[in-house]
Amino acid sequence: MALAARLEQYLSEQGLSYRELAIEPVPNLDAAVIASGRSQHDFVQATLLLDIDGVVMAVHRFDSALDIPAVQQLTGRRLQPLTARQSKRLFEDCEPGFVPPVGGAYRVPVLVDEDVINGQPVLFSGGRNDALVEIDGETLKILLADAFRARLVIHGQGGSDRGALTLDEVAGKLRNIYRLPPMPALAPQIRSMATSEGAVAEDLADVIELDPSLTAQILRYARSGLFETSGETETVRQAVTRVLGVDRVAHIVQGSALVGGFGIPRDGILGMQAFWSHALYCGFLCQRIAPRCGVDRDMAYLCGLLHNFGLLLLGYLFPAEFEELSRLRESNPEASMKALEQQVFGHGDEEGELAVGHGAIGGLFHRFWQLPEPVIKAAGMHQYQGYTGEHETYVLIVQLANGLLKSRGIGDEFNEDNVPVLLASLGLRQDAVYDFEKDIDSLSPDLDALTSSRPS
Repeated sequence: MALAARLEQYLSEQGLSYRELAIEPVPNLDAAVIASGRSQHDFVQATLLLDIDGVVMAVHRFDSALDIPAVQQLTGRRLQPLTARQSKRLFEDCEPGFVPPVGGAYRVPVLVDEDVINGQPVLFSGGRNDALVEIDGETLKILLADAFRARLVIHGQGGSDRGALTLDEVAGKLRNIYRLPPMPALAPQIRSMATSEGAVAEDLADVIELDPSLTAQILRYARSGLFETSGETETVRQAVTRVLGVDRVAHIVQGSALVGGFGIPRDGILGMQAFWSHALYCGFLCQRIAPRCGVDRDMAYLCGLLHNFGLLLLGYLFPAEFEELSRLRESNPEASMKALEQQVFGHGDEEGELAVGHGAIGGLFHRFWQLPEPVIKAAGMHQYQGYTGEHETYVLIVQLANGLLKSRGIGDEFNEDNVPVLLASLGLRQDAVYDFEKDIDSLSPDLDALTSSRPS
């Protein structure tokens, strides 16, 4: 048995004490941990990242997964995991998959998760497939003395043994549109009526009244305090003509119709109750922001309402992975959804693979159902900070709404939203936040009532 040459030389030069542990040759680090008979939490590992400025080593516990978006945010770099070929070229004295978490031996800068430096002994790969190294807590502190410390990880293994979800796999499932809950029959009819020339509110009301569930939903909206002209509304016709208007009714019907029938549990951090609450809050806040940005308020409402629809599709198309995603969300409240989705569905390192998330899936599906282009773009791009391109204003409005709602614990996105930058990109002053906060306060009672009254 022997350690990787550069590791052994470095430990010797530093005069650091360590203990070598021999194990039977194993195919990967997971097997080495099992072979040791020790707890996973006793092990630390290295995750290697690369961008045009070079390699970075992130050191963290074996029973955690690196939160790559958090590392990117922390460093301001577009770091991505090294491929096996790149790793082999840079760490020639190490067996593939067995790079020691000792950046100093390879002159690689190190980031270390704050949970690693706690004074306890640790084990790690010795660079070979038959050798482990054990050091005490004080020696570990010396080895990582120059490392930058921060919270870097997602706790829980997630679906790390699953191949990255590919574009073909997603598209194949979405092409089987017959497997998905169909768009309720009245929704496209109502959309067609609302967009035709000379749309008549009375005719629209007659169609809505054919569906008791839609009728109840429209009356609940019209009677809420969400609209300046709300009040005594006894019929759908009054709701359409006096309060909501043709376009708004069509958007409400469309949004409500899309979220039913996907079999998502009602409760839980990613359950239907939380989803629908977030959708309503975001939709109505987007509607309040839109006039200040010179775009259509009803379209902004629909963008906000449906931007997260991909979460329902994840739950429907990939139920096992969605359950794992829910568990990770519960146990990692500060991690971004993008990082958690990468942990479950893969990072998409190879050509043709998609760093898939609910945004990308939602955007694809909205295109299948031929929803308006701003809605498609808002769904597909709302996780990407700094987006520029088609329908940019709608995307930024959704991102701003999510950023403002996040401070109130509403929503599932925990990206580091830069609200001042979003305000500037939309041509809004910083004091607009005060007005939007007042809007949220005024909307909350009625939105909460709508959320609780929606059927499961």
